[in-house]
Amino acid sequence: MKRLLILLSLLTWLMPGMRIYAAGQGDQVVVIYNTRVPESRDVAEHYAAMRHVPGWQVFGMDLPERETISRAEFQDMLQKPLEKKLEARNFMRFGSITIPATNGQPRKVVRAVISASIRYLVLCYGVPLTIVKDPSLKEDDGQVPPAFRRNEAAVDSELACLPVLDHMLLAGPRQNFFYGCTNAALFNPTNGILLVARLDGPTAAIARALVDKAMEAETNGLWGRAYFDTRGLPVGSAYRLGDDWINLAAEVAHAAGYDTIVDSNYSTFPPGFPMSQTALYAGWYEENPTGPFARQTVEFMPGAFAYHLQSFSAATLRTTKRQWVGPLLALGATATMGCVDEPYLGGTPNIGIFFARFIYSAFSFGEAAYACQNYVSWQTTVVGDPLYRPFGTSPLDLQKDLERRHDPLVEWSYLRTINVDILRGKPVAELVAALEQLDLLKTSAVLQEKLAELYTDQGKPSSSVFALQKALELNPTPEQRVRLMLNLAKQLQPLGRDQDAYEVYQQFLQKIPDYPDQLAIYKSLVELAHKLNHGEAAAKYQHQIDVLTFVPPPAAKGAPQRHGI
Repeated sequence: MKRLLILLSLLTWLMPGMRIYAAGQGDQVVVIYNTRVPESRDVAEHYAAMRHVPGWQVFGMDLPERETISRAEFQDMLQKPLEKKLEARNFMRFGSITIPATNGQPRKVVRAVISASIRYLVLCYGVPLTIVKDPSLKEDDGQVPPAFRRNEAAVDSELACLPVLDHMLLAGPRQNFFYGCTNAALFNPTNGILLVARLDGPTAAIARALVDKAMEAETNGLWGRAYFDTRGLPVGSAYRLGDDWINLAAEVAHAAGYDTIVDSNYSTFPPGFPMSQTALYAGWYEENPTGPFARQTVEFMPGAFAYHLQSFSAATLRTTKRQWVGPLLALGATATMGCVDEPYLGGTPNIGIFFARFIYSAFSFGEAAYACQNYVSWQTTVVGDPLYRPFGTSPLDLQKDLERRHDPLVEWSYLRTINVDILRGKPVAELVAALEQLDLLKTSAVLQEKLAELYTDQGKPSSSVFALQKALELNPTPEQRVRLMLNLAKQLQPLGRDQDAYEVYQQFLQKIPDYPDQLAIYKSLVELAHKLNHGEAAAKYQHQIDVLTFVPPPAAKGAPQRHGI
């Protein structure tokens, strides 16, 4: 709680004036597309038009059409030609610098960037994703642990080192000296870093839309709910670090005023969990999408950031079902990160730092993504518009603009204000009184649901039920409807309104016939049917339970087995 209050004080100090670090504009970006893939150029030109990238900063390069590229192909077809183009057009100027002798290492004179007019590199759909292992490349300075002595890497992460790539080892990761950085101005090729991200995904259309959704959120705000999925690991566990990172991310989102849900069960969110209106998501650790993600019922808001920590989450982006990055993008996420190969836990993004820089420091997506990586020249790929910065406008100015435009998204701005006021210790009675007088309440399912929550906190269950019923009349999203109906039925029973709860569960099955946890609904219906003396209905629902829980007996030993159809 103490850390949360500190975060809140930092956020509220920032937000009235909103201190902004330079996120970069289109003239600080070079865009790369694959000339062998027609859709790649389309994505590049669309991005350049949207972000006002000058035409001479869009490069077509002759690259393999597959997602993988060999080390030799990477150097001969991408790294060296790109370096020449950047030099020829004065986007980066190289010179000699002296590295003083340290730790037994002799003094060196190396080639490095001494001036630069760009900070970002955007790789478009069709540009290879992964540099595959090169067994012929033998490097060992005696300092790289054996497990890390590998030369496969994400193309993005390797190109991030372009300013110093000529004089660094390729086996193993390179320490990212900007890990945890709080000054966005330091992200510059003259300091040895290029902010590389890609517009990519299962299809070119998905890749193209990433900038559109990013710019929509920059204009209207990144609104919605925040969901976090830890594993509930004990302190001292070998993998507790992943939980700590995600918990910190949740604290940052909570302090920023998002309705924040944290699942600390070892397993991921269950299939029936209503993940509605998602703005932010971070979780771990399954190889492929599970729960709401596998059912494709997750609702992503424009601009949503979503991340799942898994070693091979970005092994391929040309999928909507496997790993995580491709499916998250297909479901509607606007920005994400993932690993193309085994990074080990410490080599994955520190998602807590990412959220702190992205939300609190108002970094661009590209800046926040490289502030949270302990290593570069390693396995992380950054997917999304690196210029994306949804927290660049103060909440007050954004709310005024939404109100002026009569944009319904303003409901989320009021929700954020309520949540921040709660964290500041404002009495619930005052918040309820203010919300009850708000005209927007009459049309907002989001605010009616919040009012129900506040009534519950006040110990007014009947008022909470009334607010939930009103919310259901105001066109909630499909997943919000799931949550509202389940919450309503649950709250009706302690009030002795068993018949009303019974009817809500019946309506639930009619409106959501594909709900994955029907067993729980039928169990509630059986219990209520017995209490209401609906014997025939109770038998019907018990039959459904029997069907759902039926386990076929094992085949008798020696009995003939049937094969095929």
